[in-house]
Parts: sequence; C-alpha cells; structure tokens
Amino acid sequence: MSDASQQLLNAALVELWPERVIDANGLLPPACDENAGWRVRDKSGGLFPARITAQGEFAWCPEIAPPADPDGFRSAALERLTAHTELGTTVPLDDLLSCLDALQVDPAQYATRTGLRLLPEPSHLHFAGFDRYGRSLWLELHTALAWTRMLAAAANDGITLEAISGFRSHRYQLGIFRRKLERGQTVAEILQVNAAPGFSEHHTGLALDISAPGEPAAEESFEGTPAFEWLTANGATYGFTMSYPRDNPHGIVYEPWHWTRGHALRAAESF
Repeated sequence: MSDASQQLLNAALVELWPERVIDANGLLPPACDENAGWRVRDKSGGLFPARITAQGEFAWCPEIAPPADPDGFRSAALERLTAHTELGTTVPLDDLLSCLDALQVDPAQYATRTGLRLLPEPSHLHFAGFDRYGRSLWLELHTALAWTRMLAAAANDGITLEAISGFRSHRYQLGIFRRKLERGQTVAEILQVNAAPGFSEHHTGLALDISAPGEPAAEESFEGTPAFEWLTANGATYGFTMSYPRDNPHGIVYEPWHWTRGHALRAAESF
C-alpha cells in the first residue's frame, strides 16, 4: 500500500497521480508506454493537462489545453516530484487563505462559530480502489487500509458498501462553492450543507462518504438501509464514526453517509 506506484503526491496547486492507477472510466489517458510515469492534475480545473515520464521529463498532453499559467504549473509539478517530503507531512495553507478570501469567509470567525478547525491536506495519499463512479479513491494510508478491511468484513456479512468520495482538496471544495454560487445560492446557504474550504474532513484523507447499491449519494435515506445499520454496529471496529449526527454542534446538516476514521479534527491539533 505504501508503494510509490499507489501514492498521490499532493501540493497546493497540483496533484501527481501514478499512471499505473488509471481511472476505471478511462478519464485519465492511458500510459504512453510501459514505463509508467505520473499524470499531473490541475487542482483548480480538475483536468490532467500534463505528464511526467518515468525519467522525469515533463510533457503536455495534446488532447487537453494547458492551464492559464503553464510555466507556473510546470514548475509546481516538477517541484512536487522532486520534493522528498515524508509521510505524515502536510501541504502549506497559503493557497487556502486565498480561497477563503475569495468567499469572504473569515477563518477565525468561522472556526469560533462552528467549532471546526483548519485542516491541512496531507502531502501523500494512497490508492484505496475505485468509488461508485469508477474514480480513483484516495485516502490517508491507515484509512485506506481500514476501509479495505471494512469492505471485506461487510461483504462477508452480505453487505455491500460503496465509496462516494474520499479525499477532496481545498481547491475542490472551493469549486463546490463556486458552482452553487453560480446557481444563485448565497455563501451562508451553502455553509449550512458544506463546510468552508479548509474545514472539511475530506481534506485530511480520513473521511469517506459511503452509500449502498441503488441508494442515491449523500441522502438522508441512507439511514434506512442495511448498509447503514451494519456501519452503525461495526464501523467503530475499524476506527470509523459518523461525523455529523442530528443536532451536531457544528451546524452541519445530518449526514448519515459521512464517516471519518479517528475523527479528522485531531489532524489539526499539532498544526
């Protein structure tokens, strides 16, 4: 599980995905040759406009337009590849503060009001299979291992669990807000459902949104399924707890689908 070919290398503006872990839907172009390298993801746009070969050579993917700042993107990607950060390190929060400023959210005031904390992103994430939609699922190492064990245990009891999403970056969370703002919602309305960028447990790689076959994603109806009953009885055995029960103190709506290993707030205690 800790093999580099199974790790996502994370930085503020880019992610490096190993080409050996290809999206099940083919959303990532296949490796150009047998010497698989890295695909470079633009965290703002969500696309993979570049590749770094196994020899460390940077190349743009002709089928995808480069980002607005191609030189900066290239520099950020190569810098992340050569930055030998250790497991357990986190990504600096400088870019996050600009995301919050764009939403006119004061992080100190928001933290005081909700009881949530700023959560940095890990520098490494680990492949944990695919989610319901065939997308690569990335989690913190021990969370990936625990999720794999829990999936197997549930299956042994005749229960199928499906991951809806795992790690989400600060930039991804900002994108959720921007899309909802474009649909006419206010920031205050969005904050009733979504944590502000930097405050979502998904940033840590410790959190999963979970559902069951045939059940809509991220809906309260999940609480009526055998899968939810199994999670309630067995999730703690694998370190998972439901983060946002009814009437939780953070002001987040009831989310029976959102489960976190070891409570993500602990990830910020030493920050």
